[in-house]
Amino acid sequence: MKFENIQKLKDLINNSNNVVIIPHTNPDGDALGSSLALKGIFNKLNKNSFVISPNKAPDFYNWIPYFNEIKYFEDKPDECSEIIKECDLIFTLDFNDLSRIGELSTSVNLSKSKIIMIDHHQNPKNYAELTFSFPEIGSTCELLYEIIVSLDLDKLINNNISTCIYLGMLTDTGSFQYSSVSSRTHFIVSKLFEKNINHNEIYNKVYNDSSKSRLDVLGLALNSLTHLKEFNTVYMFLKRDDLENIGYQKGDTEGIVNYGLSLKGVVFCAIFIEDVNSKNSVKISFRSIGDFACNKFAEINFNGGGHSNAAGGKFEGTSNEAIKKFIKLLPNFKNNLK
Repeated sequence: MKFENIQKLKDLINNSNNVVIIPHTNPDGDALGSSLALKGIFNKLNKNSFVISPNKAPDFYNWIPYFNEIKYFEDKPDECSEIIKECDLIFTLDFNDLSRIGELSTSVNLSKSKIIMIDHHQNPKNYAELTFSFPEIGSTCELLYEIIVSLDLDKLINNNISTCIYLGMLTDTGSFQYSSVSSRTHFIVSKLFEKNINHNEIYNKVYNDSSKSRLDVLGLALNSLTHLKEFNTVYMFLKRDDLENIGYQKGDTEGIVNYGLSLKGVVFCAIFIEDVNSKNSVKISFRSIGDFACNKFAEINFNGGGHSNAAGGKFEGTSNEAIKKFIKLLPNFKNNLK
């Protein structure tokens, strides 16, 4: 894969000593994997690098290489802001709009450092010195691998870095089932396998190492599952009070929306999750199979966006109100939900 600005990126890296790497708020496997893989590369280059996350990452990702070196802006805003102020270069990974990092965006905007965006979401904002935006690629980790190769740094990729990259590729492609997966995706996986990654262990840690609260949340969601056969659609919901009663932990809802697509004939699924920290706020995740673009659905109707088969949105109000709106919208898309 060829990149127009690769020489400029190479020059910026060569002329930098202190690098900051920022994933989006509520970082998932792709955001963490790409950020920590890039940190691993800078470690090998003997450069100071800091991964600064807007808020805490889910604890079930604590096995990822370099995870314990992440700094959290929500815990130490002054320290993180000072690091950003003193750095030479900032990488923003797996997001393309500074609104995705909340209050941390203020420190980034005040920085005099060059900013590099590496992302695979649609409609990037124009805030970076260099933008590597490729929505057709299935994960930011896959894109990062291509950039590392183009920088002639692939010889630095070791087992730890490969583990991070594989994590992001695995989780952001639905275990390699989405339409964005290509022969190139699998070629890159084969190169990661050459670094002796333990792909069985990675999969099990992500999908088969659940806490009691995570399974309780899954049970609640599945119990709420409603099949709208006329529209080949499923929705689920999680209410704030129920989440609090079962001891919900951050990250417990990740991936649950995918269960809806396992029902025969379903092409579209949504889950409505009431925010435990904010009343009248609902987070929505959408998934689809085939040609139905759930990112467009999310963007037009629920102030969201994402990828064609995986997107998110939000709603101000209760989950009941959000679901009522959702159901009312479906007849407009009936011909596409086949």
